[in-house]
Amino acid sequence: MSGRLTPRSRRAAFRPGRLRAAALGTALATVLVPGLSACGGDASTAGGGATLKWASSYFPTHWDPVVGGSGAQFRELALVYASLTRTDATGKAVPDLAKSWEYNAKGDQITFHLRPGLKFSDGTPVDATAVKAAIVRAQKQKNSALFGDLTSIKSVDANGLDAVLHLSQVDYQIPQLLGERVLQIASPKAAASPTKLDQNPVGAGPFTVTQLVPGTKVLLKKNPDYWDAKNIHIDNVELTSAPDAATVVSGLQTGVYNFADIAPGQAEAAKKAGLDVFVQPGFNANNISLNVNKAPFNNSKVVDAVRYAINRQEFVDKLTFGYGSATNQPFPKGYVAYDPQSANDYAYDPAKSKQLLSEAGYKAGQIKLDLVIPAEDPQAEVVQAQLAKVGITVNIKVDKNWATPFFAKDLTLSLYGTTGRDSAAQTLTAHFGPNGPLNLSSPYEPSGFEAAIAKVRQTPLDSPDYAKVLQAATRAGLQSKALVFTYSSPNLIAKSKSISALPKNPAHIDWTGVTIGAN
Repeated sequence: MSGRLTPRSRRAAFRPGRLRAAALGTALATVLVPGLSACGGDASTAGGGATLKWASSYFPTHWDPVVGGSGAQFRELALVYASLTRTDATGKAVPDLAKSWEYNAKGDQITFHLRPGLKFSDGTPVDATAVKAAIVRAQKQKNSALFGDLTSIKSVDANGLDAVLHLSQVDYQIPQLLGERVLQIASPKAAASPTKLDQNPVGAGPFTVTQLVPGTKVLLKKNPDYWDAKNIHIDNVELTSAPDAATVVSGLQTGVYNFADIAPGQAEAAKKAGLDVFVQPGFNANNISLNVNKAPFNNSKVVDAVRYAINRQEFVDKLTFGYGSATNQPFPKGYVAYDPQSANDYAYDPAKSKQLLSEAGYKAGQIKLDLVIPAEDPQAEVVQAQLAKVGITVNIKVDKNWATPFFAKDLTLSLYGTTGRDSAAQTLTAHFGPNGPLNLSSPYEPSGFEAAIAKVRQTPLDSPDYAKVLQAATRAGLQSKALVFTYSSPNLIAKSKSISALPKNPAHIDWTGVTIGAN
C-alpha cells in the first residue's frame, strides 16, 4: 500500500504513523523456530553478549513482510529481513543485498546485481530467483499490502545474481522504492507457506528469530551470515510489545528495557531519568481527510472554508511538546519534496472561512459532520474545536473497524497520519492519485497531477532538475481538495546511555555500528 496509512495508537500521547499492534488473544502459544526449541524464555541472553531490550508500541501484527506492509512495523521486521537497497542519512538509496544496479538507456529496465555468496537463515541462496519470488508474491498474494507499490514492475528475469526488472513505464524511483519499506525479502522456501512464514520469519537480515510469541515478544540473535555482520555489534535482541505508556520510562530506568519508542509527552521525563532521547528524522505527516464526492465537500467553497479554519500551530503546541512543526504538505520542511512555493497556501484565517461558508449558502451551525477515527485521538478534539469556531459542528465517532469504510471511500471526514515513503513519488501518488489508498475522494485527482508525477518518474534521481521537478509534483498534488495537512513530528526514542548513538537515517532504525556497553 503506497504511503502506508497507520492509524493513531491509543497511547497517552499520540504520534504520527504508529499503531500499537493488538495482542492476538489471551492464550497465545509460543512459536519456536525449528532447530532452536532449546532456547527458552531467556534465550536471547543465555549466551551472554550485548543485548538490545526493545519495548515497542508498534509491535508487528504480522512477520510476513508482504502482509505486514510498510507501516511503522517495517523497522522491526528489518531486524530479520534485508532488502535490495536501504536508505542512508541523506535519504538516498544505497546498496544492501544488491551491491549495485543500473538502468537501460530508455529508463524502463533496471538490473540489480546481488552480492555473491549470501544465504537466508534457512540456507536458501539469496539470488535473483529469490528477488523475483519476493516481487511476484508482493504483487499477487491475496493478502498482500504491497501490491499497489509495485505497479511499475511488469516482469522480472532471474539470471543468477542479476535480477532484471522490466518496467511498465520509465521509472527512476525504483531504487528508492525497493528498500526496507516495500521489499523486505524472505526466503522463497519459507515463503512457500506464507502462513508459516508469518510465525517463523526467515530472512537474510542482521538477526534471526529464536523464539516468537505472537503479539507479545520476539527473541533474536545475531546472524553470522548477514552480509555486513562485521558491523553488527549486538548479539541478542529482546523485542517486546510495550506496556502502558506510563510505565515505559520506569522500565527503562530499572533496566527491564534499554530502548523504546516514546511519545513526545514522555521525552522530558526520560531526560530527567538520565536516558538519552534520540530524535529520529522522518517523513511523518498528519492530515484531515475530506471526501469531495459527498456533501458538503462537493462544494469547493466548503472545502476552502475548512482549509482556512485550521490553525496548524495549535496542533504543534498541544500535541508535539516542541518536537513537531506545522506543515501544509505530506512532508516536513527541509525534505527534498517539500515545496517552498506552497508553504503559505491557505494560512489560518477564520474570518475568511466564515465568509466562504456564507457564500456557499450555509449558516453557522448548519453543517454537522461525523469525524470518524479508529481510536480516541486528541488531534480530533483540536479539529472539532477549530471547526466549531467557524460554525461547523463536528461529532467525533470512534469506529474500531474504521479501515473498512475508509478504504471503501464511504466516510465523509476522517484523520490519519503516515510514515511516508523513501520514494517521494509513492507518497504523492498515495495521497493524490486517482487510485491512491490514502485518497478518501478516489477516483478524484487534482488537475495536472498525473503529468507532474509522470515527469518525476522520468527524471533520474541524480539529475540537477530532480528537486525542482519533484516539488512541482507536490505543488500539483496540493491542489487536491481531499486533504488538509496539519503537522509533522519526528520519531522519538529513549535509550540507555549504554547504547551508542544511532545513525540518523530518516524513518529507519539502522543498527550498523551500534554498540551496547556497560551502564
